[in-house]
Order: sequence, then structure tokens, then C-alpha cells
Amino acid sequence: MSAPVSLTKYFKTALLNRWNLLATFGGLGVALLSGFPEVLLPLVLAAEIAYVAFRGAHPKFQAYVDAQEAARQRKVGSETSAQTLQKIMQVLPKASLTRFEQLRSRCLELRQIAGELKQSDAADPRNTFDSFQLQGLDKLLWIFLRLLFTQFALAKFLERTSLERIQMDIQDTEKRLSQVPANDPSSHSQKVRHTLEDNLTTCKERLANHQKAQENHELVGLEIERLENKIRTLAELAVNRQEPDFISGQVDQVAGSMLETEKTMNELQFATGLAPLDEEIPELVFPKQINNIS
Repeated sequence: MSAPVSLTKYFKTALLNRWNLLATFGGLGVALLSGFPEVLLPLVLAAEIAYVAFRGAHPKFQAYVDAQEAARQRKVGSETSAQTLQKIMQVLPKASLTRFEQLRSRCLELRQIAGELKQSDAADPRNTFDSFQLQGLDKLLWIFLRLLFTQFALAKFLERTSLERIQMDIQDTEKRLSQVPANDPSSHSQKVRHTLEDNLTTCKERLANHQKAQENHELVGLEIERLENKIRTLAELAVNRQEPDFISGQVDQVAGSMLETEKTMNELQFATGLAPLDEEIPELVFPKQINNIS
């Protein structure tokens, strides 16, 4: 069923093309005013059907439509990531922003080292670093920044939720539940017992949720340290090895090792409210949207 649906998209695009609509309505107008509409109208409609069928099935036209659709999706993804970036930069505490900026400086140094090694007299060092590797550094920084935000969101949740109070609620509910005889057949006792049991279940779920948040907070902290050390190691290796291809390969390797980290962050969307990590990655090594980080 996927093929007809895909072809329908191309046929619809060909049909709704403004030049095609202009020609079609023009032809219909001429046919109606000609005095022979019964002859010309079928010809105009037949020509339109033939055009749409030919145009929609043409490989070059299909490639054009796909390219336009991909461009629209990239634009939407870019706008989404820009909004996410703005949100993160506005709410992160100064210490986290400073930590990010220090690591971004490391990535900038790494890229500049690779650029100088490839072409020491380049006027613009951006031209000496493969765009793929530059995207790799942007991705590492984007993951790092989102990890900082995830850590911040989990910390806020833990601050607002008192573990001691949850434990006290559980103890109090268990005590009250023990005072209601389980074998009391009266309607009132059964309702009270059912309410207390439901409340106890809710309290235990809150406790499990708090413990899970605590574990996630610890895990995210370790992931931040791991990525931070990997990027610092890349910068140090770049200075010591002085090999552009080696630097690029290491960037690719580290970026590829972040799959589990990406999965972890996507699983914690409930705490952060951020979009999935597979959205468009903003430029962070040479940022256009980050301002006044201090």
C-alpha cells in the first residue's frame, strides 16, 4: 500500500502546482467561452489527467518533491532545536552554563588544531575541518548540554519531593490500615479499608518514583562526567598526535559511543519535557544562537 500512497503525493503536488492550475483553469475558461464546450472540455480534462500522470510519475519530479519535503522537515527540526536550545540556556544555572562553555572551548580548540594541521595558512579555519566532524562535535556538545538540563530537571524534582514525608505517609497509612479489621463485613469498614489500601499503593508508587529519579540523577551525573572526559581527551590527543585523520576518527568514534546515552535521555523526557534527541542538531561549536553566556 505504500507505493500508491507515495505516488498520490507526487500526483497531488503536480496537480496543485500554480502554473498547472493557471493553465487548467485558463483552458476550462476558453472551452466554456468557445461555443463548443462539449468538445473542448473533455479534451482539456484529458490533457490535465495526462499531464498529472506523466509529471507525477517522472523520477526527476519525484526527486524534486522529496527534496522539498526534506527541506521543510529540516527547517521544522531546526526551529524545534533552536527553541529547545533557548529554553535550556534560559533556565540552566550559571554553574552549568559555565561548565558547558568550558567544554565548548575545548571543542573549538580541537577543531582549530585539526584545521591548522590540515592547512596552516587557511584564512578561515572552518574550511579545514570536515563538516561531518564538525557536526560530530556539535552533536557531542548538544548531548552534553541536554544532559546538564536533565540533571537540573531531576534535581528540581528531588528538591520538591520529600523522601521523608513519603516514608512517613506510608507508615501512617499502614498503621491506620492495621486498625481496620480485615474480616469486618460492614460496608463502612470495607470502604475505609479499600480507600486506605489504594492510598498505600499510591504512596509506594511515589516512593518508587522518587528512588528511580534519584538513580537517574546519579546516572546522568556519571554520563556528564564521562562525556566531559572524552571530549577533554580528544583535545589532549589532538595536541599530542598532530594527525588530522586521527582527530577526525576519534570524533566519529566518541559520537558513535553515545547511543546508550541518547537512549537514556529519550527515556527521561517525562522529567525534562524536551523533544527526542533525533531532532536537528543546532550549531554549537560556532554558535549562531548562543549569546551572553557568562
